[in-house]
Amino acid sequence: MELYGLKTCDTCRKARKSLLNATFLDVRDDGVPRAVLEAALGAFGDDLLNTRSTTWRGLSDAERAQPPLTLLEAHPTLMKRPLIVSGEKMYLGWKKDVQAELLG
Repeated sequence: MELYGLKTCDTCRKARKSLLNATFLDVRDDGVPRAVLEAALGAFGDDLLNTRSTTWRGLSDAERAQPPLTLLEAHPTLMKRPLIVSGEKMYLGWKKDVQAELLG
């Protein structure tokens, strides 16, 4: 299981603490493989982009108009987090439904 997030994100810290067997990858330091981004965009669509983030607010209108994959490759911190990849399944966020499914 891989957990993509930011080491400074409180939600990611909670997920890391609960998912002891997950490999944590900091999107700022490690990036996100293109194949994972493509699969996540297929699963979550535009919901993968965090349009309320400081990074988003700092983008120009021209940058915001770029395809989501291009934006996420250039600015991995735009991704909502955590993104959890467990086998063939993907989860976005650390809400109660994700916790229930992953923690049983």
